[in-house]
Amino acid sequence: MTLNRTFLRSGICLPAMLLAGAAHAQAVDVGPAASASASTNEAADTPDDIIVTGSRIRQNPLEQRSPVVTLDSAALAQTGLTSVADILQRLPSAAGGLNTKVNNSGNIGNPQDGGGVGAGSSEIDLRYLLSKRTLVLVDGLRYVNGASASGIPGTVDLNTIPNSSIERIEVLQSGQSPLYGSDAIAGVVNIITKNSQQGLRMSGQFGTFRAGDGDSYNGDISYGVKGPTTSLVFGGSYVKEGSVRTSDRAISQFPNPGQTTCEDPRGGCSGAALGGRIVFNQGNAVRPQGGTLTVRQNGLTTRGVYDPTLAGGDFRAFTTADRFNFAPFNYFLTPSERYGAFVNFKQELGSDINLRVRAIYNHRNSQNQAAFLPLNVGPDAGTGTLTDRISIDATNPFNPFGVTLSAGGAGQPPANYALVGRRLVEAGQRTYNQRVDTMSVTATLDGKFQLGERTFYWDVNAVQGFNDAKQVFTGNINTQRLAQALGPVALCTGECVPFNIFGGAGSITPAMLAFVGFTERARSSQELRDYTANLTGELFDLPAGAVGIAVGYEHRYQKGSFTPDPLIQAGFGADIPAQAASGSFNSDEFYGEIRIPLLKDVPFFNSLEASGAVRHVNYSTSGSNTTYTATGLWKPISDLLFRASFAEGFRAPSIGELFGAQSRSDIGIPDPCSNIPGSRYQASDTVRANCAANGVPTNGSYQEPTGQLGVTTGGNRDLAPETSKTRLFGGVLSPAFLRDSGFASQFALEANYYDIKVSGAIASTNPQVTLARCSEAGDALSCSNVIRSSSGRISSIVGLLQNIGQIRTRGIDLTLSYRSPQTAAGIFGLSLNGNHLMKYTETTPTSTGFSAISYRGTTRGSPDQSYPKYKGTGVVSWSIADIEASFTGRYINHVTENTGAWLKNTFYGDVQLTLSPAFLDRKYDFTVGVRNVFNQDPPACTTCTGPNYDPTTYDVPGQFGYLRVSYRM
Repeated sequence: MTLNRTFLRSGICLPAMLLAGAAHAQAVDVGPAASASASTNEAADTPDDIIVTGSRIRQNPLEQRSPVVTLDSAALAQTGLTSVADILQRLPSAAGGLNTKVNNSGNIGNPQDGGGVGAGSSEIDLRYLLSKRTLVLVDGLRYVNGASASGIPGTVDLNTIPNSSIERIEVLQSGQSPLYGSDAIAGVVNIITKNSQQGLRMSGQFGTFRAGDGDSYNGDISYGVKGPTTSLVFGGSYVKEGSVRTSDRAISQFPNPGQTTCEDPRGGCSGAALGGRIVFNQGNAVRPQGGTLTVRQNGLTTRGVYDPTLAGGDFRAFTTADRFNFAPFNYFLTPSERYGAFVNFKQELGSDINLRVRAIYNHRNSQNQAAFLPLNVGPDAGTGTLTDRISIDATNPFNPFGVTLSAGGAGQPPANYALVGRRLVEAGQRTYNQRVDTMSVTATLDGKFQLGERTFYWDVNAVQGFNDAKQVFTGNINTQRLAQALGPVALCTGECVPFNIFGGAGSITPAMLAFVGFTERARSSQELRDYTANLTGELFDLPAGAVGIAVGYEHRYQKGSFTPDPLIQAGFGADIPAQAASGSFNSDEFYGEIRIPLLKDVPFFNSLEASGAVRHVNYSTSGSNTTYTATGLWKPISDLLFRASFAEGFRAPSIGELFGAQSRSDIGIPDPCSNIPGSRYQASDTVRANCAANGVPTNGSYQEPTGQLGVTTGGNRDLAPETSKTRLFGGVLSPAFLRDSGFASQFALEANYYDIKVSGAIASTNPQVTLARCSEAGDALSCSNVIRSSSGRISSIVGLLQNIGQIRTRGIDLTLSYRSPQTAAGIFGLSLNGNHLMKYTETTPTSTGFSAISYRGTTRGSPDQSYPKYKGTGVVSWSIADIEASFTGRYINHVTENTGAWLKNTFYGDVQLTLSPAFLDRKYDFTVGVRNVFNQDPPACTTCTGPNYDPTTYDVPGQFGYLRVSYRM
């Protein structure tokens, strides 16, 4: 796709300067109904009308057919943010998505969409339909998917695109699979890179939280030269973001907000305690009554004394107060360092043909972390690996009970214990370090030719991209060696050192740790090869104008792989298990688009036109599919535009969704069958009966306070493609009399109603829903996916990917853009953008059919996602002489948890002031800004898997200030 900077210069995109004010209003459009300025007419009337996101037919961009939000480089700078994803996630139409506020590591494991953890990555999710249903393009072409050595995501990591390469970003807020292919169900994000520049531009920024952490450094530089037939732009970016630790914010001191002790009845602290936890089954020879013990004093390095009465000796009853508070050991903001470079080259090979080459490279170092490893062995460990089958021999020199603690199984005595666990503090915190390299190279030949009196434009493109990621994890245990070190002492020979799992914190010696510990290494890679050809032009004239067409072909090949450490693949790790996965697919796709002007310059029909597109795809993994879209545009008068469109969508299952191996994630949700105060088990006879049928002991002995439960996830090669239907109705009003009267230099009001239905949606059933359906309704299908051990403890909730049913979302977007004329007091601007979520439901299968769940006005909790009924962003700006100032406000309506708790209305305010001194020829900009100037804390959330708040929707607590200096030659 050929793109042209004229689009930015003319300032005619739909009113979209969501985050920028009038200080940068030269890039704000005044709506398709507005009267064009002289410069706009000059740009629009040239033979080389341009291609804008939402259509492949060259056109006057004043006649934009689709709702497009555009952010130029000034708007990006106005936020003070260093990540493109963080900026896009502020759009009211955006639902958040993965970002550096999400500390995916340790027991959080792999997310339920099959895409891998993605630690250190950032994504964009439109319409709450997940990032995999939003297509990300770079200069109108596909970009290689990201990875972080933990899976095979089906999404682009926006952190792999250097900031210095970005000219602007166009966000199409409507599905367009017929034009762009798979993944464009929720919309399209098109990142336009710099392809023409004269001279040097550079900037440097430093920012930090008022609390003294999260230091951020950002530097961008680009240089461009332009000759008669040659254009070259190149540059680089550097970003370093420091960490914010949960230990340094009040909201995250404990697993539940406001909690001050692990004895809080809400629970949440971990049973993998510093002093250890030993859980006996009833009827065993050591402790026939069963029960749970812990060491009386940490650091016991010899065989302890066991007194069955617990009146003396080295062991006592385990209490809630003994549980471990893991909350302060995580990140609120993960540290990351990125540096990248780009080059854009254009050479005219003749009057009607051009060669364009673009190359982008980015390297990322990032880290996330979790608390000390929870080392659990025994039938209730629930890992699905060797740790569930480890027996602790009677001859182990640290076994105080005189008998073998048997895990049961083939060739073993019946299990006499359920669990022995403790925190492995001696190994230090678990840390996950990623090194990610991404490269994309694009070559384009484009040109035009005459066919009679008609001009046709063509381009052929080749894209080669790769992403290679390595992750190093410290703090894990080789469970094969652990089994040897806990087994018969006669078999612990050579390097083997008997292991003390009973002595509590400080009892594991460096020699013990050296034998069982290991550094885990994993790797993932993705590759994209994409070849496209496009042709666009006008066929013939009708009374209302020319009929335009576009046709094209695309051949795409993608492959991806995930290779965990060999020990992990063998099932010999104590942390999250994982298996290798790999796969590939290719597709052949054809599309056609047509625009037919029907009426023009007649009463009540200043213009009327229809357009449509069709695309046929053939996937090696998913078969064939044909989608289409139809759009109607009507201007009753020149200042008013109405639009209506219908589009079918299509999304083929990604490599990770198809070929991802089974793994486990641990999420913090309560088990309704646990016999603890406030549980549904105690409150309902029906729940007790259903829990008993699911394997929970009827004597009420199962007591597991709220903590983390394991969910088994994985791909499914039998997945079918998703399909969607999108209906959109909207209008834009831009009265000329407001500009003619001098009230406004530009004014536009836009409203769009959308209705999206995704059928055969690929997902796993929410584990909270699975538990509720089993315990409350006794649903057989749900209960079959809740796997319990003999003690009643949940070993796993099965959540494999499937075509679960349907997702339905409806809403309204509103946009207002105003800029005053020049006055003695300066230029004033106002930009308002809001979203009203009218519906969001997911339909999932039950044993008797399907059940619909509404998430509107709620927070999901796992995975973290809030669905506020209202979100809005407003910018007030002012500029005079050398000064520009702006205030940005963001409003998020309240949501509720499934517990009934209320997450209050939230309002964030950001301020920025820029000085461009005239005595320096305005080549320098000096900027100071504060994000979250009102020091607004995110609303506390008990059910969220993040540190007691939803990081996809709300900001890290604390004020953030920054300084920036920019220079342009």
